[in-house]
Parts: sequence; C-alpha cells; structure tokens
Amino acid sequence: MNKEERLAKDITNAVGGNHNIDNIIHCMTRVRIKIHDYDKVNYNELKSIDGVLGVVEDERLQVVVGPGIVNKVANYMSETSGAPLDDDTSHTENKSYKAQAEEQARQNKQNFQSHRKQSKWNKVLKSIANIFIPLIPAFIGAGLIGGIAAILNNLLTAGTLSGDWLKQVVSVLSVIKDGMLAYLAIFTGINAAKVFGATPGLGGVIGGATLLTGITDENPIKNIFTGEHLVAGQGGIIGVIFAVWLLSLIEKRLHKIVPNAIDIIVTPTISLLIIGLLTLFIIMPVAGFISDGLVHVINWIIGVGGIFSGFIIGAFFLPLVMLGLHHIFTPIHIELINKTGATYLLPIAAMSGAGQVGAALALWVRCRKNTKLRNTLKGALPVGFLGIGEPLIYGVTLPLGRPFFTACIGGGIGGAVVGGIGHIGATAVGPSGISLLPLIDNHMYLGYIAGLLAAYAGGFIFTYFFGTTKEMRNSDQMGD
Repeated sequence: MNKEERLAKDITNAVGGNHNIDNIIHCMTRVRIKIHDYDKVNYNELKSIDGVLGVVEDERLQVVVGPGIVNKVANYMSETSGAPLDDDTSHTENKSYKAQAEEQARQNKQNFQSHRKQSKWNKVLKSIANIFIPLIPAFIGAGLIGGIAAILNNLLTAGTLSGDWLKQVVSVLSVIKDGMLAYLAIFTGINAAKVFGATPGLGGVIGGATLLTGITDENPIKNIFTGEHLVAGQGGIIGVIFAVWLLSLIEKRLHKIVPNAIDIIVTPTISLLIIGLLTLFIIMPVAGFISDGLVHVINWIIGVGGIFSGFIIGAFFLPLVMLGLHHIFTPIHIELINKTGATYLLPIAAMSGAGQVGAALALWVRCRKNTKLRNTLKGALPVGFLGIGEPLIYGVTLPLGRPFFTACIGGGIGGAVVGGIGHIGATAVGPSGISLLPLIDNHMYLGYIAGLLAAYAGGFIFTYFFGTTKEMRNSDQMGD
C-alpha cells in the first residue's frame, strides 16, 4: 500500500467509514467530503493522521492534504468507498440522512446489478448516457431557440418574410443556440472526462482542440498523410469521446509515476500535449480518410438514384453526423444548387431526423412507466419536428442504443420515399424537418411531407416492435 492509499484509508476510517460518505470532490489542496452523519466523524483522529495538514468543518468536510497528492487520495477514497467523485451534489443538499441513505442503497443496488448483467456493449451505452444526459436541458433549450431561428431564416431565404430587424432577430437567436451546439465538442469533452475519470477541464480542452479555433485557409493545419487541410469538427463527437478516453488512461498513469511535488504541473501538460497531438494528427486525419472514401461511395449512390439512394442516404446520415463526416455533403449541396438551382440531397438527408422523431414517438407510447425518459421527450420532441436533432440523438436514442438504429431505419424509409418520388429539392442549405418546407423547390411540398410522414411512421413502427427492452419500458433507466 503506497502513501496515498494509506492516507485515503485512514481518512475514510476517521470520517465514519465507507457508508458515511455521500460523495467526494477535490480542489487544488483539499479533499471535500459530503458526509451523511457528522456525529460519526472522529475529528481528533482525522487531524492526527500523518499527511493531513488541516481540517475545515464546513457544509462539506474539507481535509487538507496538499497539491499533487490530493487527486490521488480523492480517487482512492472514491474507488474504495463507492462514493461518486463528482461536483454535482445539489440533488442531495436538502435531503435527510434517511433519504440520502435510501438513495445510496438504491444506487448501490443498481450499480451491482448493472455490473453483474451488463455486456461490454451495454457498458459503452451507459458511458454515452452519462456523458450526454447532463446536457439534456441545454440541448432542449438551445434546440428550441435554434428551431425558431431556423423557421424564420428559411422564411427569409424563401422571400416569404423580409426585414433587417427580422434578420437581426435570427442572428441573435442563432448566437444563443450556437452557445451550446457549436461548442458541443467542448461540453462532450468535459463530461467524458468525468465519466472516464480524467480531469474535466482537460477533457474540455481536447474537445475544443477539434474545433481548430483560429485556424484559417491561410494558416491551416495539414493532414500529415495527405497534405490536405484539416476541417474543424473532423472526427466528430465520437472522436472526442475516444480521445478523452485515451486522455484518462495517460493521466491516471502519470499520476502514479510523477512525483507529487510536480504532479499538478507535469501531468496536465504532458497529457494535453500527447492527446492533443494524437487528436490533430491521427484521429482527425483518420476521419479524413473515411471521409474521402465516403465521397466516392456517395457519388456512386447518387448516380444510382431513386429508392435505393434515398434509403442509404436517409439511413446513414446520422452516423455521419456523429463522426463529423456530414460536411462531405456541403460541397455537393453547393454544386447541385449552382448547376440546377436546388440540392436534391438535403431533403433526403432530412429524413434521418424525421426517423428520430418517429422513434421518439414510439418510446413515448411504449415506455409509459419510464418517467425520466418521457420528461426528456417532452422537451426534445418539439425541436425534433423543427429539424434540430441533437436533443433526440444525444439525449435519447443514442444512449438507449436500440432506438438509434431503428430510427436510422425510419430515416431510410423516408429517404426512399423522397428518392422514389424524385425531383424534390431545396433551393438553399438550411435546417431540416418541418422548417425546411419554405425552401422546397418547384412546389414539391406534398412529396417532402410524404417523406416526413413515411420516416415518422418507419421510425415509430421499428422502434415500437424492435427498439425497446424490458428495462426501458419498466424503469427510469436511460442507458440500460
């Protein structure tokens, strides 16, 4: 047993044992412990522990152990006691000891059952759920604001509305919306770091690095394999999660081998440098390779046309979004608009979001006992109809697993309908869903609506019959 493990054990014993710890956080020098029953804390024993530099009796019991060592002690205490290492304790602040103990018992039981029954795939889904569920309120609020902005902007583009003041309103709403959606990689990095046991701020930096802030065409970062310019967001949210997982492995390893006196300086610097370079020069370029290959595949699919093309594009567009590869459609959209006056790909790609809506409707009907899920759907569904899909993707279908795939099938069905009807185009690139209607070319509104209804129905039917589990239907779990 090393020094940090011994110190963690002694502190745990002095504060009343594992069952008296609700949760733990730490700052630069202090382990801050949320205690169930302060009468069980032996303050004299705590203060006499070798390595404890001071004790502060506050709303949280603060044990001063010094820089460098504090994070190791907190991690060991969390691992041995089972108490979460977190910074979100608002849900327990006003609960009685009995209520907290009951909740802790329930959580322990769920953790035991999940560890006993979960496959590796379910563990992955649980991790994804833990990353995105805390962001659901932001997804919904920003998504609804973005949906309103999308409708107004498309009406302005179509010439149905006009006015500089209205353009200003759209700009303001878009800025608020982008405060969440444009920087989703950063929020994802922070939450992924919490889930994987890395420092949240470092995870946010890795997520932010994929945005290539300040990089222009005149001053690019080049793909070391092809020489082409890296594109902001290349690698997508999945790339960020993978990079932060690697970050957690390196950071934990460094904490074990770097001397405590310089740990706070050396570990974050080396961790960021290694993973930052790996992200920019390996993870993002690999996404570029995939992107280049998909361009050829998509061009071939477009050449085939009709129902087949519609189904493939509608079904696989959302996975492309998750990987940050949907940007490969942008030059195709622009080229089509320049040559023909409309892009016939956008209405098909829009069906992927409609499939998500259909899946969400099925979950609403099928999972009546899952109050947590239904409360999330209340906010995510309206913005999904307006073409803002992030709340549904990251807050509902992806964490649950099965509904994501059945929703993609629904999107494929809608895409097949749009592709089969043919000649359904959009005169400009804009948000999808119902809000795309003002941009539909040549009065093909009914064809586009038929595609939406088909995607809704497809997503609903496949999710209702194949997209749920007993746990989803009968409990409040979001990631099982």
